[in-house]
Amino acid sequence: TKNVKAAEQNEKGFQKQPHIFLGKYQRVLAKKNKQTKAVRYYKNVGLGVKTPKEAINGTYIDKKCPWTGNVSIRGRILRGVCSSTKMNRTIIVRRDYLHFVRKYSRFEKRHTNIPAHISPCFRAKIGDVITVGQCRPLSKTVRFNVLQVQENALASAQKKKQFR
Repeated sequence: TKNVKAAEQNEKGFQKQPHIFLGKYQRVLAKKNKQTKAVRYYKNVGLGVKTPKEAINGTYIDKKCPWTGNVSIRGRILRGVCSSTKMNRTIIVRRDYLHFVRKYSRFEKRHTNIPAHISPCFRAKIGDVITVGQCRPLSKTVRFNVLQVQENALASAQKKKQFR
């Protein structure tokens, strides 16, 4: 238990990365950090997305994280604006789009809210531009995982609905 600090233990069950054996012998899947000598499992999700530094050097434990957990990204990659961060490790991403009405030959504005799991390696605020990737169902409503957070000064100044 030398690799797991008390800071990560805030759940009922003991939190550990399943790919790392906490006993005497180290497993092959884990990678050792050169500076801190800590053993941590992380992977590259592919799709041209870089692994965040916090996922490599951090001490958090999240089984639903695409870099340190047991989740693969497949299917759609979507982009939207963060509209709520009130839930624990889950955010709401708002996607605005135009729908064509044939009768009037005009477009109408529509939107959809996507709940997405956000790994502790990201810090998102309302108005940030979020890139999410589809994964297996993580809960009753969550089917997407955050891959990238871009701070947006324009959206954070407006605070509310911005149509892109």
